[in-house]
Amino acid sequence: MELDGARETSAQEGSSLPEERSPSALGQAFSKILHRLTGRDARGVKGRAAALQDLGALIEHTECDRLFEGELRGMPQVLEQVAKTLETYAAPPKEEEGRGDSHCQVAEKAAEVGLLFLKLLGKIETSKNSLVCPARKTGLRHLAGPIYIFAITHSLEQPWTSLRSREVAREVLTLLLQVTECGSVAEFLHGKNEDEKGRFTMIMGLLKPSLNKESWKSNPAIKLVFSWTLQQVTRPWLTHHLERILPPSLLISDDYQTENKILGVHCLHHIVLNVPAADLLQYNRVQVLYHAIFNHLYTPEHDLIQVVLLCLLDLFPILEKAQQWKGDGARPTTHCDEVLQLILTHMEPEHRLLLRRTYARHLPAFVKRLGILTVRHLRRLERVIIGYLEVYDGPEEEARLKILETLKLVMQHTWPRVSCRLVVLLKALLKLLCDVARDPNLTPEPVKSALLQEATDCLIVLDHCSQGQVK
Repeated sequence: MELDGARETSAQEGSSLPEERSPSALGQAFSKILHRLTGRDARGVKGRAAALQDLGALIEHTECDRLFEGELRGMPQVLEQVAKTLETYAAPPKEEEGRGDSHCQVAEKAAEVGLLFLKLLGKIETSKNSLVCPARKTGLRHLAGPIYIFAITHSLEQPWTSLRSREVAREVLTLLLQVTECGSVAEFLHGKNEDEKGRFTMIMGLLKPSLNKESWKSNPAIKLVFSWTLQQVTRPWLTHHLERILPPSLLISDDYQTENKILGVHCLHHIVLNVPAADLLQYNRVQVLYHAIFNHLYTPEHDLIQVVLLCLLDLFPILEKAQQWKGDGARPTTHCDEVLQLILTHMEPEHRLLLRRTYARHLPAFVKRLGILTVRHLRRLERVIIGYLEVYDGPEEEARLKILETLKLVMQHTWPRVSCRLVVLLKALLKLLCDVARDPNLTPEPVKSALLQEATDCLIVLDHCSQGQVK
């Protein structure tokens, strides 16, 4: 066992001069075990188990001052290599390789590696108040990144995790925060205050080689670690890392798989919410964001459309900062106009209920945003509103309720143009009231009441807009 070899040479090391840069016997012992774990000898399960057992014994029986000895001996770099190798060893396989048996093996590996990380972090924790181990902080600085990536990879519920591996990974994350004296993951990443340097830059540096176009799918956990980590960092810290986080977010959102598109749009939305408008307007970044997100509107996936519309609604105020209306002539067409026009084009012939509900859910927000400028889309809005009011939308009637809300807002914002549409809108509302009243049992009573109330409110607004002609 390498542990015995390391002990035998400890006396010889004591006579060597401190300035010698030759690798220590302890470092060599770690290197040999890592070679056994990752080299050709690692193919057998017994060989890997023996290597992990030896590594655990070596960590457990090595004194703190030797484990974290200074830079001259290179032990911090050796420990960093140990942590990186263990994190890679427990990483899930490529998506196309990841099938049932592989996932079980990954979960078992993760549980074993997690126990080793707990031993290593436990060593640091017990030496926290010790004066004989001053290099502890140096060692921790090298270990924190790989251990964090391991903990996040295996603490989230994914196909390659099990209940046991998730429990161990969460214990590792908890102990990591404890030894780094951080109250939360966010504090671990960005520091306790704006002046303090956190570990977010280091984590992004470790993830960067795996977040390029050629390699980001080699490890299916990388995108999840990146996304989860990104969303822990908010204002005012996130703006300092914009150049690091924007390209990977755009890369993930541009994938052909819907789940990756959704994940990428979530990342972009977080950036929109937490980076100042001035930084997004610089170098035309906001236009890049807009076009990347806008293109997803052509995909008929209701889950994707949901996150895209939410992101666009928060992006419009930033886009409009660059378009200042000076009061002379007609107001320029905005990006909100462009998106609403496309939405209405898709809504009119749409027959899939989930997509109809998703579009209808966000229509009121677009009308509120445009205000009086909704008149530009009035003709198409009228057709969509009447068409959607005619179709039963299931027990919850979400689409029809949102369309009624949209109709009320449209009439309030564009009331001078409503009187000429009185007959068409009145017929549609009265037909809806009759359909709801005649519905024997399909719609629950609370939903019926809500529909009748919304339709009545629309009739009242319509009456005001037409100077009492409804009565």
